[in-house]
Amino acid sequence: MENASVNPYLDGNFAPVREEITADTLEVIGEFPPELSGMFVRNGPNVQWSPIGQYHLFDGDGMLHGVRINNGKASYLNRYVQTQKWQAEHEAGKAILTGFLEPPQQNNHPGISRNTANTALVWHDGQLLATWEGGAPYAIGLPELKTIGKYTFDGKLVSAFTAHPKVDPITGEMVFFGYSFAPPYLQYGIVSASGELLKTVPIEIPVAVMMHDFAITENYTIFMDLPLTFRPERMQQGKPMLMFESDRPSRFGILPRHGDNSNIRWFESPSCYVFHTLNAYEQGDEMVLIACRMSSTSLLGSNNADPDAGIPRLHEWRFNLTTGAVSESSLDDTAGEFPRVNENFLGRQTRYGYVNKSAATSVPLFEGIMKYDFSNNKTQIHAFGAGRYGGESIFVPRPYATEEDDGWLMTFVHDETANTSELVVVNAQDITDEPVARMLIPQRVPYGFHATWVNEKQVQGFYSRQQAIGNRE
Repeated sequence: MENASVNPYLDGNFAPVREEITADTLEVIGEFPPELSGMFVRNGPNVQWSPIGQYHLFDGDGMLHGVRINNGKASYLNRYVQTQKWQAEHEAGKAILTGFLEPPQQNNHPGISRNTANTALVWHDGQLLATWEGGAPYAIGLPELKTIGKYTFDGKLVSAFTAHPKVDPITGEMVFFGYSFAPPYLQYGIVSASGELLKTVPIEIPVAVMMHDFAITENYTIFMDLPLTFRPERMQQGKPMLMFESDRPSRFGILPRHGDNSNIRWFESPSCYVFHTLNAYEQGDEMVLIACRMSSTSLLGSNNADPDAGIPRLHEWRFNLTTGAVSESSLDDTAGEFPRVNENFLGRQTRYGYVNKSAATSVPLFEGIMKYDFSNNKTQIHAFGAGRYGGESIFVPRPYATEEDDGWLMTFVHDETANTSELVVVNAQDITDEPVARMLIPQRVPYGFHATWVNEKQVQGFYSRQQAIGNRE
C-alpha cells in the first residue's frame, strides 16, 4: 500500500479530504461585485481509500468543490462524483481497482469501469457534466452537486468522451472526441445545441496516442496526433506501454466542423506534447493554434533526459490551408499551464488569454495568473503571494460586458503556511491589483484540475426543471 509520506500526490495539499461538508455562509474579505451571481465549481482527484500499489495524480476519485455566490452571500460544499468505481469501492470499504501506473490486470474486476469523472466540467444544454477522457461524462445536479448518473446522450454515445469538449458560443454545438487503445484510435462527435448527439465518425491515425485536448475555430476542428503513444508490445520489453517517442513528429489534423476522415488534412511539425490548448481561430488562409507546448513529457516515462523538456510554455502554430506550410513560434519563456480565454469568444481571435504561472517546485504548483495581451505582446501577472498556490483560473464575464476582458478571474488558492484555502476573485481588467474578494473555505481544498462557472440564471433554470420533473413523478 502506498505510503502518503513517499508519494507527493498523497501529501500536503494534494492529500484528499474525505469529509463532504456544506457551509452556508462564508467569511468574505473584500466585497464581490453585485453583478457576480452564480456558482464556481472545480473538479479534481480525491481518492476515497488508500490506493493499491503506485498512485498517480490522475487516479483519484472525482470530487467537486463548489462556491455559490448569490444575494450578496457565498456558500460552499464539496461532493464526490459517485461513479460506478466510487460506488463499488464505497460498498467494499476499500480500494479494489489499481491505478494508472500499475500494469493492466485482466482479472482485476473487469466489470467495473475505471471512469473517475475527475478531470473537468462543461455546461451544455442546461446540464452540468463532470468529464474524464476514458469514458462517458456524469451528469451533476445543481446547486447541491449531487451525482445524477452516467450521461450517454440517450444511449447514442459509443466512444470515449474527451475531458475537454468545446462549446461553440455562437451555434451552441458541443464538439468532442474520444481516443482508444484499439482501432479506431480516434472518434469525433458533435452534439447539437439542444443536446442531441448528431454523429460520431472515426478519424484515422497510425497508432494509439494520449490526446488530452483539441481545439475548434468558427468552421474547423483541430486534432493533435502527438507522439505520446500507447504500444502494448513495449510491455514485453519491460518498458511502459505509454511513452513519449521523441523521434516521431507531431501531427495536427484540420477538418471542417461537420466533416469526416475524408476531409481531414494533416500538418507535421517538430516533436512536442500539449496537454491544453488556449484557443484557435481562422486568419485568412491560416489556422492559428495557441497552446501550452512541451518538447516532451515524462508523464509515465520519457526518453528525453532534458529536465526543461517537460516544462510547458505558451506557443503558437500557423497552418496554411492553401500552401500546406507550417510555422510556429514561442509566445513566452515563462512556464505556465491551464490556459483559458473568455469563452464567449472561443474559436474566434481573442485579444487576451489567461495562463497559470508555474512555480519552481518539484510538483506542479501555480504561483499566479498571467494575462497575455496578444495585440501588443504584453503580459501582466497577478501573484498569489508567498507560500500561496492556486488552481486553474477561469474567466467569468461581467453580464452585458462590451469589452472582452470585462469580468473576473476566479480560482481556489491554498496558503501552505496557514494550511487554509479560499476562493479568490480578481478583476480581469486590473489583475496586478489585490483581489476584489476572497471567500474563506472552512476546510482545506486540495489542488485539483479544471473548473467552470454556471451563472445564477442557469442554476435556477436547472433547479426549476428538476422540481417540475419531481412534481410530475
